[in-house]
Amino acid sequence: MRRDAIVTAAAVVLAALGAMSTARVTAQGGAAPDASDLAEGRRLFEQKGNCQACHGWSGDGHKTDNQMPDGANLRETKLPRAGLVMTIKCGRLNSQMPAFDKFAYSDGRCYGKTQADLKAYATRMPDPPATLQPREIDLIVDFMLARIVGQGPMDHAKCVQFWGGDEDVCRELTK
Repeated sequence: MRRDAIVTAAAVVLAALGAMSTARVTAQGGAAPDASDLAEGRRLFEQKGNCQACHGWSGDGHKTDNQMPDGANLRETKLPRAGLVMTIKCGRLNSQMPAFDKFAYSDGRCYGKTQADLKAYATRMPDPPATLQPREIDLIVDFMLARIVGQGPMDHAKCVQFWGGDEDVCRELTK
């Protein structure tokens, strides 16, 4: 009886370890986003949030529109997930980084400040191209953590992996 219980417990532990080894886990402790979530996060980064207008298509701060403000190099950022979410949601005070949360400064949810408090800053935070829902912000952050943050300078191999093929923009980069 006791031997059967030990064998059963060992089987359960081995099964759990096997399941854990097959599931990718993010640094934040949750399961890694699936390919469709990453694709949606990328779409939101490129289109709805238009993050690439200031941060560049690869998040390195090399933007294509000179009329847009200079964005941070997200490939080198040290912000953890919570910091990225907060920055997208609330923008950056006294900078050109907009707040993508529709109610960011309506009730003190961002840095404990309201619209009235923002008037004290020399640099006015611009309006975002669109507001984002919390789930959309999470998808953008998931995409950034998987494909941009901590990836170092863009090179040919990273570009091919980023785009899923050898696009024209990749051919311009060092191999």
